[in-house]
Parts: sequence; structure tokens; C-alpha cells
Amino acid sequence: MTESFPRLHARTRRFTLGVPRNFTISPDGGRVTFLRTRSGTDPVTCLWELDVASGAERLVVDPLALGAADEDLPPEERARRERSRESAGGVVAYATDREVRRAVFALSGDLYLTDLASGGARRLPAAGPVIDPRLDPTGARVAYVTGGALHVLEIDTEADAGADSGAGTSLAEPEGDLVTYGLAEFIAAEEMGRMRGYWWSPSGDRLLVARVDESPVTLWHIADPANPDRQPVPQRYPAAGTANAEVTLHVIGLDGARTAVPFEQEYLVTAAWDAHGLAIVTLSRDQRTMRLLSADPDTGETTLLREDTDPAWVDIVAGVPARLSDGRLVWVADADGGHRLVVGDEPVTPPSLQVRAVLDVDGDTVLFQASGEPSEVHLWTYTAGTISAVTTEPGVHSGRRAGGVTLVARQSLDTEGTTVTVGSASINSLAERPGLEPRVSLVRAGSRELSTAILLPSWHVPGSGPLPVLMDPYGGPHAQRVLSARRMFLESQWWAEQGFAVIVADGRGTPGRGPAFEREMLHDFTISLQDQVDALQGAAALHPGDLDLSRVAIRGWSFGGYLAALAVLRRPDVFHAAVAGAPVTDWRLYDTCYTERYLGHPDEGHYERSSLLGDAEKGERPLLLIHGLADDNVVAAHTLRLSSALLAAGRPHTVLPLSGVTHMTPQEVVAENLLLLQLDFLRKSLNITG
Repeated sequence: MTESFPRLHARTRRFTLGVPRNFTISPDGGRVTFLRTRSGTDPVTCLWELDVASGAERLVVDPLALGAADEDLPPEERARRERSRESAGGVVAYATDREVRRAVFALSGDLYLTDLASGGARRLPAAGPVIDPRLDPTGARVAYVTGGALHVLEIDTEADAGADSGAGTSLAEPEGDLVTYGLAEFIAAEEMGRMRGYWWSPSGDRLLVARVDESPVTLWHIADPANPDRQPVPQRYPAAGTANAEVTLHVIGLDGARTAVPFEQEYLVTAAWDAHGLAIVTLSRDQRTMRLLSADPDTGETTLLREDTDPAWVDIVAGVPARLSDGRLVWVADADGGHRLVVGDEPVTPPSLQVRAVLDVDGDTVLFQASGEPSEVHLWTYTAGTISAVTTEPGVHSGRRAGGVTLVARQSLDTEGTTVTVGSASINSLAERPGLEPRVSLVRAGSRELSTAILLPSWHVPGSGPLPVLMDPYGGPHAQRVLSARRMFLESQWWAEQGFAVIVADGRGTPGRGPAFEREMLHDFTISLQDQVDALQGAAALHPGDLDLSRVAIRGWSFGGYLAALAVLRRPDVFHAAVAGAPVTDWRLYDTCYTERYLGHPDEGHYERSSLLGDAEKGERPLLLIHGLADDNVVAAHTLRLSSALLAAGRPHTVLPLSGVTHMTPQEVVAENLLLLQLDFLRKSLNITG
């Protein structure tokens, strides 16, 4: 390896380039369509297909061959990619018909159709820059959004016709600048995992469409201080306790006929429209009640099928609702202390197996992800009353299933990168080799037996002398860092090679250990700090003489940045320096759905305890605050307000503003130098020489 790890880590987008993803299996199980860049350093994503019987891969769409070397993305697409944390370019999303014979995608705002058998791609006419194109199940039509309007284009089915007539029909035009049809609003995309705003009927004769009105949402402005000649970017941001966008649903026919589908609750979680009918899932503003409703597409009348309640919150689970071939409901719900798969009305998995997502329903077989041990994620199937383990080797697994064929994507600690298998065939990963091998021990640390990873330098001899410690957590709810996958620890191992004992710990609130463990964070984010202290002490007990507890630093991003700043402000007796990247410092400035789920409405009085602004006068340890000034998720006001409070209290600190950088920091030079600047700061702060 000729490049340094920080440079390679940045160029490869954290070693995600070249990894196959976004799999679609044909109904007969014979073909798999997927996305992958052509190398581990190539940021242009291509569309590929695998023949399962022969194992042969075929390049279907190369964006460069279509003349899309320089992407020109509409603002809505840039926002969608920010919400989905998409760091690559090219064909980053696609949609197929039911038979997986055709696929559509957007490239630099243009609309393209490809025949998967021939591999030929052609540009279709569109009324403007295209967002989220989707074929109807029959493959005869494509819908897309442009300018906030939903359009449908009839595709010429004659192979040699050569052209289409016009740019299609606009089925729904926005009534104002703050109205859109067919797009997910900020909250749905950022916090609920819903990246879409319309759904085709099974026959392709009409669509369920979300109308979003952002006029009630508070108007913020994202300024670019490095370029004062530029206008600030307006941003409708639903901060905690303020109004959300108004979302309504409508069934719209191809002739424009519209039927409202009313629902009472604040949030539209998802929708599903299959041969068994139309269903929607909604969630109350306090997130303690979730409803599954069937809807009559002719009248819009809804019927309550299921209502789930919880005194803390009801979890949103990917992949549900779904149906077996006989129409029985597939759902995930909490019961008897576990996240359980429900078929019909009965839980079919034990409480000890924490179901994470439903991946596919293939006839009468359900493929789902679940954990017995929180650091591992396995694939399971449910068929005819029996659950069976698909994967048993240690690791983190995902997959798809159709036509009786199961695709398995595996990451583990004993293999590099991601391996993808489909029957006897495999899909190659072209990711770069990182040039270092994590020396990671997964343990249970502290009185709560927290899932903890301990990484030491490859050159360190146990007992040869204490190492300065770097805590490297995320620490927030509904996210994990301690997983049995090598890629999770590449950056942590690089830090270890710089002379640190690195500790990564998942505290209360993180998934994989059941509802009770996750809900201990209710109304108090600061318990995450106590868990980091417990994990540190537990790790030190497991490695006597190897950890120097007089030199402990902590770093993190987003919630991890909040946790890092919290650590040096409230526990300077334990933590001696911190790097806080894009930290949430005042939870009133973060969004409704995430913040209110855990802290409730601001009027309930749970925000002050978790805010950092009141702790500024306690600042006595070195603190580096890093923030992208173009961040529209955790806006730069968080860091600036904490900095102002620290200054008012006369407390020294360092601020590193990143001009033009969002929450993802995808820029190569920025990502590389951020690691190096953090290293320099922590070495100086902890008096590390050599």
C-alpha cells in the first residue's frame, strides 16, 4: 500500500466503494441485479447483473458510457443523498418492474430506462430534473418527480420504436412553492427510513401519493460564511417542539382522478400496496401509538388492522407490513421482553431472539434479521410455523430472497470486506484492502456487561507499559458500533497504531439486547456517559497495566460528538481531552421525531438535563469542536452556541469550522486531514510524544 491509511480511508469513502449493494433477485431466482463501483477507489456506481446458474457477472449500465462524467444534481436529489448518507455517484438507486426485466434510474437529473436482458440503456424524455423514478409493476410506465410534481410516462413497448411521445403526464402539480407530491419529507427520510413518497398499485393503473406541505415548518437559513456573496440556503427544519410538515395521502389515477386517504396520526411511517390490498402505517406525535390501517383505494376509507402501544415509544421496523401468500400479516412487535416476529396475530420467534428487520417474503417464507448476541446479526427464515437459522458463522449478515433463492451478504472479524453468495455463485467485492488488520477483542465490560471492543496496537506487548486510552463511541440510541465485522474497526485500529488503547462501547439505548435495555435512555441522554465510564473501567480491569487511566481521550461524531463534549464537561476526573464532531449541544435545536422519541416534548422538562450549554463553566479539559457549516442535519448553531457559552465562561477551547461541508464530510481532502488534525490535537492534549 503506497497511500497512508487516512488518504485511502478518504478515497474509498471508508472502504465502501467497490462493495456490491442494492440487490434485486428476479422472481425465478435466476438473476441478481445490483450496484457496485468498478473499483475500490472509483466513486461512479454502475448497474450490474449476475447469472446465478453460471456465476457470471455482466455490466449493464456504465454512467461514463452515457456521458455522465460530471454529475449535475438537482437540489432535491442532493438532499435525498444526504438523508440516505450516499457518498458515491453514478447510478446510486434504481427500480425494476415486477419481473425484473426493466430498470429505471436517474443520472444527472436525466431519466434512463434499461433493458436488463440486452443491457441497452436509453434516455427518456422528462419534464425536468428527475427525482426517484419508479417503474409500475407491469413495466409499462415510469413515474418520477420533478419540480415537486408527480409525472407518469407511458413507455413505448415496441422494441424498435426508437422514441417516446412527449415527457408524459403530470398527475399532481404542487399548489405552492412549499408543496411537493411524491417525495419524502425531511423527518421521514432522516429519522424513519422512508425515502419515498409514492407507491404503484399492483396493476399499474394508479398510485398512492404523499402530498407534503412544509409551510407550517420553521424557516431556517444555512449560510456560507466563507462566501459572503452567496445567499443563505433556506431550510425548513422541524426542531423539537415545533410544527412538522403536513402530510396527506391520495390515490391518484392515470387520468388524474384523486381520492383522499385520511389518517389521524402525525407521522406517515410507510405504505404497502400488493395483491392483498393497500395498507399504511402511521405513528402518533409522541410515538407511543402505531397503527396499521388497510385502505380502500376506491373510496379512501380506512380500517384499523392493528394498534401497537408502548409507554416509552413504538419502534419503527424495516420491511413491515408484509403478507404471506395466503394474506396473513407479517409484522414485528414487542412482547414478553423481546422484539418478535409476528405472523397473523401470533409471535413466532422467542423473546431471546431480537428481530431487527424483515428483508423479504417469498411466498410463504419470511427472511428476517435477528440477534441472539448483540454483536452479531444473523439471517433466519420462518416457514410453516418453523424458524430456521440461515447463517450460523459469526458475523453481521444481510440478504434477500426470491424464487426460492437466498442471497447472503456477510461481514465478519475473520474475513476482509463483504462476501456475497447466492446459492453456489458469488458476487465479487472490489473494495480496496485497508492495509491493516484490526486486533479487536469483543468483551462484556462493566457492571452492565456492555458490549465493548478493545483494540491495541499491533506492536504492543501486553504488560509492557500503559497506553493512553481513546474512547471511540457513537453511544446513541438505535445505533451500534460494536459488531462482529472487521470494517467497523478499521479506523479504530488506525488510532491504535498511533499508540492508543482504543475502546468502543455500546451503552444503554443501543439495539440487540431487547426493548428494556433500549428504553433505559428515556428522558435522559446523559446515561450514555455513565456507560462509557463503566466500559472504560471494565476494560482496564481486563487489561491490567495496559491502559493509562491518567490519559484518557474521547472522540465522536453526531451523537458521538455530543457524548465526547459531555464527557469532558461533566467527568473531567475521567476524561482528559475530547474531539466533538458535529455535536448536538442543545436538543431543542434537533429535529422533532428523533428528539421527542427519547426526551418527549420540550415542555415536559427533560431537555435541560441533557443539554451541554449549561455546563460551559465546567470546561477545564482540552476540547476540539468540529462542524461542517453546510450541515443541515445537526446545524452549525450547535457548535457555535456551545463555543459562545464557553467563551462567556472564560473556558479555552478550539473550534474547527469546515466550509461547505455537510454532516457526512464526504470530501476526500477534508476526510483525510480531519483524522490527522484530530491526532495532532489529542497528542498535544495528552502530552504524547514520539
